[in-house]
Amino acid sequence: MLAVIGLVIGVVAGFLLEPTVPLGLQPYLPIALVAALDALFGAARARLDGVFNDRVFVVSFVFNVLIAAFIVFLGDQLGVGTQLSTAVIVVLGIRIFSNAAAIRRHVFKA
Repeated sequence: MLAVIGLVIGVVAGFLLEPTVPLGLQPYLPIALVAALDALFGAARARLDGVFNDRVFVVSFVFNVLIAAFIVFLGDQLGVGTQLSTAVIVVLGIRIFSNAAAIRRHVFKA
């Protein structure tokens, strides 16, 4: 329940304060968002499977975001940022849809 309350407070604060992302960090925001979604879907799947561990979730969440951002940063430094960003999105997208399918099978038994 605390997580839901924190989420609601965060969303309301975001709408009221309208924070801006610095220009230098804007290329990393979509990648970080997809990496965070991957961790969230993985946590939901683990919860339904009965193997959820909050420590694993936090570490997975932080490292997914950091590794994805680092790969995009490295791609920008090498001049192939778009290609590596696409690769990260594809890999994480596959993981998200895989976890979503497992959640669907678990919830709907189909």
